[in-house]
This record gives sequence, structure tokens and C-alpha cells, in this order.
Amino acid sequence: MTAVRRCTDLSSLPSPAPLLSRLSSAASRLLQMRKYGSRKEGGGGLRNGRSSSASRPGSIDPSSWKYFDSRAVGIPAGAIPRNCMAVLQMLKRKGFEAYLVGGCVRDLLLKRAPKDFDVITTASLKEIKEHVFSRCFIVGNRFPICLVRWRGSLFEVSSFKTNTTQVKGNENVNCSEDTDGRDGGDILRWKDSLRRDFTVNSLFFNPFNHRVYDYVNGVKDLRKNKVCTVIAAHVSFKEDPARILRGLRVAARLGFQFSSETSTAIRDLSPSIMDIDKPRLAMEMKYMLSYGAAESSIRLLRKYGLLDILLPFQAAYLSDQLKGKSSDRGLMLMNLLANLDKFFSADRPCHCSLWLALLAFHNALVNSPQDAQVIKAFAALMHFGTWDSAIEFLNEDVGAPVTYVPEAFGLSGAKVDNLMEQTSHLASLVKSSVDTLTCLNTLKQSVIRYPGASQFSGLVFVSAREKGRVLGIFNGLDSDLTSYDKRRGMHGIDYKLLEDGVTAEVRFVLGKVIMDTMSAESPCASTDAAAALPRPAADVTDADHRPLSTLFHSGESE
Repeated sequence: MTAVRRCTDLSSLPSPAPLLSRLSSAASRLLQMRKYGSRKEGGGGLRNGRSSSASRPGSIDPSSWKYFDSRAVGIPAGAIPRNCMAVLQMLKRKGFEAYLVGGCVRDLLLKRAPKDFDVITTASLKEIKEHVFSRCFIVGNRFPICLVRWRGSLFEVSSFKTNTTQVKGNENVNCSEDTDGRDGGDILRWKDSLRRDFTVNSLFFNPFNHRVYDYVNGVKDLRKNKVCTVIAAHVSFKEDPARILRGLRVAARLGFQFSSETSTAIRDLSPSIMDIDKPRLAMEMKYMLSYGAAESSIRLLRKYGLLDILLPFQAAYLSDQLKGKSSDRGLMLMNLLANLDKFFSADRPCHCSLWLALLAFHNALVNSPQDAQVIKAFAALMHFGTWDSAIEFLNEDVGAPVTYVPEAFGLSGAKVDNLMEQTSHLASLVKSSVDTLTCLNTLKQSVIRYPGASQFSGLVFVSAREKGRVLGIFNGLDSDLTSYDKRRGMHGIDYKLLEDGVTAEVRFVLGKVIMDTMSAESPCASTDAAAALPRPAADVTDADHRPLSTLFHSGESE
């Protein structure tokens, strides 16, 4: 077996000139996409704040590259999970450089819990598998990565070498004069940052030397609560339409705004998401709706015309309900999503079957409005697990009745026997409405009820497998409820079971979300610009650490 070359620093790699030449050549295409010089928000070139050397096509501006000590802004060593540090350390012991990269660095700077921790290394994927993690799996075609499972945790490990080969270019870039005195590590990281989607996702963090690397003004955009593409937005989204959905996800989760250029490109190119394959669409929707930002995600999807494509029934419902209104406050769908978000966060997600079941439940009520008491009984039955427990809850519930138009009308005072029959009937309606998420013809028929709905996209991204999961949540609820018994035997939510989609756990939380929505107190925010998104936290810090706003010289232009 060939011995692995060990190197303690990227600058110690032999023959740096050929390395720089190769990287310069590979970077040409991306650099030619840009308009060089100072960039206003409506433009499509390099990030603003560059020196005059950036005005030459094909040039690099190292003066805009920034490095800072992670400890200065309060990223403690304990913020990185032990298993993640173990992965980084094993790569380092084998002589490779290894960094955290992407959204996890962004979230650490914002004092938020990252959704996951992605690693990038100077080792090739082959070297990772042969010399470091022999049981890892190499997956992906366009951007292959290693999936490394370590003591129950799963990490995505990518390679600088793979990423370099993915960007094809020509020989028009000569960066050697601009990078005089810069080591190969800087060029390697800079080159990788150019292939990434958004500036705030293009940060590198080396926890061993406590250094954060920023080559595209990502930290400055964090300060400004902005989501900006690394390259020209139209070019970026044409290269990969899924970046549109990822951008919406970042903005929704963090409460950020898009730069004007990025916002315009999303509007212009929103139909291009139809080119994304269905499994990828399902994955992006899962990331948007399962991590505590479903309400703000739906708002942004609607704002940019994407909800008409992805969830046309919900889009038609909202358009109809908001006629003549300036706020979605009080709409049942938005209240359901707001109550769903209360339970989840980036590091504590739910399985997609939960929000799919919630959408199916709401679809059923829009098509067949129900007595509020019936809806409460249905929710309590799912949450508590038996009919007797549901009735006990209803008897003790002294809250004011909540109604929604058109979904839920006032309490009718139905007797228990009739209530049981109506609750069972509601369950059958909900099971039937699952087809509006999975069957194209059923979805089309549901949208027809709204004459003013946008042109039907003909897209259904929910798989047959997920349909089966959702139907399983409601099994038994449409039959004899006196014998129904789905008690869990515990009180709190088991988030591991919930993330794995265990039916009993999903049913338990679904019932709670609906119960909360039918209570008098509503968490739903206004659609006013200031309240439409979560409160941003770009400058959150504590008394012992510097906020992000202090990471730049006072004289630097914005």
C-alpha cells in the first residue's frame, strides 16, 4: 500500500506553482461570470469592498480575504460535538488538513445550533476511504462526498480535490501576481468558496488553530442579515435551481433578507425548480418545513411564486383567504404551521410525515368544514391515545371556542355518541385527503375549487412510501373508537423517535399541534414585513465576546 504523504500545513505542499496554475485555470469560468469592481446590490459581480485590482477580468483580490480568531466572537470548543471533533482529528492524524465548512460555521457565528456539521479535507475521497474511514460510503454524482458514520453520528466529508475537478475552465486567469505571498491553502479555500451557493455558506473554520476564513465577504453579509449568491445570482441559479430553495431556507430560518440582485433572480427563475428531480425537491422541502421554520418558509415560497408550483392547493387557499386582507393572522393553516414550529429547531427536527399529515388534515377541513368540538376530539384522541382520555380532556377544557373560516365552525354541543361518529368520519376524510398530496388528478380537482388559482404546475413530489407513512398515522381512527388504544406510556416528546418517523410519536405530536391551534391563544405572526420572518440574530453575543459588527476596520466601506 502506498504510504500517505503527511503534511502539517497546506503551505508545505511541494511545487506550489503548478498547484496555483491548476487552480487558476479551474477558476476561470467562475471568475469570468462576474462583473469586477465595486458591486452594487443590483449587479452580478464580485462582492463589494474589493480593491481596485478586482477591476481587471480574471484577477483575484486577496486584500478582501479575512481571517479572525473564533474565540474572539465566542465560539467555544464545546460548540463542536465530540464525534465531529473525532472525525477532524482522525483526518489530521493522517496528515491531511480538515475544516468545518458551510452552514455550520455560519450558525456557530450566530450562536445558533447547527443543523449538521460538514467537513472538507485535503484528502481525496479515495484516500479518505482507504486510509481514514474504511467503512464510509462515497455517494453523489455531480458533487460526490463521503458519508462517515462515527459512533452513531453521520457526517458529510467532501474533498478539495474533488471540488476542484468539478469546475471546468480555461487558461484566461493568471492569479500568480495577485496572490504573491499567499500560500496554497488560501488559494485552495478561496477556489472552493467560489463554487458555493451563498456568501454566508462559504466560511471555513479550523478548530485546531481557532481560525475562521472568509474569502467572499460572508461575515459582512451575516452582519447585514443578507443572503447573497457568491457569483452572479442568475448564473448561480441557472447552474443549480435547487439553490433557490436553499436560499429561501436560509432566509426563512435566520430571518434574513435577500439582496436585490438575488431576490430578482429568484423571481425570474422560479419556474426552473420544475427541472429539479422529485427526490431532491422532497429533500429540500423537508429541510424547509421540518426544522422549526415552516411558517416563514411557506410565506417566502408564496412571496416568490414557488408555492404555486410545490403546494398548489395551499397556494390557492392562501390567495383566496387573503383577498382584501393585508395579514394572514387568524388563518388556520398559518396557525397550524406556527404551532408546529414551536416544537422544532435546526438541531431538533421532525420527520416529514408530520407536516405532510398536518397538510392533509387541513385539506380535509377546507373541503369539508367541521364542528370545532369534533376537531378537538380528533386531536385529543391522537394525542392521548384513547377515546375515554379524549372525552376527559374535552370535559376539562374550559377555553373559549375557536373558529376558523371555512375550516371550523362553532361548537354545536353534540352528544358523545354523535361526537364519536363525527370524529371517526373526520378521520376518514383526512385519510382521503392524503391523495391531494400524492395523486395528480386528486390534487387538480381540489385546486379547481379556486377559480383564481395560478396555472396548475402538474407537480407532485411526495412519494408513495411517504403516503403510506402518513396513512399509517390515521389507521384505526376511522373505525370503532371505543376499542382504539394507542397510548404511548410517556409524557414528553422523544425527538429521536420523531425524527425517525415512528408513527406513535408523530401521531402524538400531531394531536398536540392541532389541540394548540384550536385553543384561544394563537402564535401566528403578522405578514407585515417586520414580522413575516423570525427575528434575526446576526449580532447576538454576550458580554465577554465581540459581536460580528466589530470584525471589520471602522473605515471599511459597506
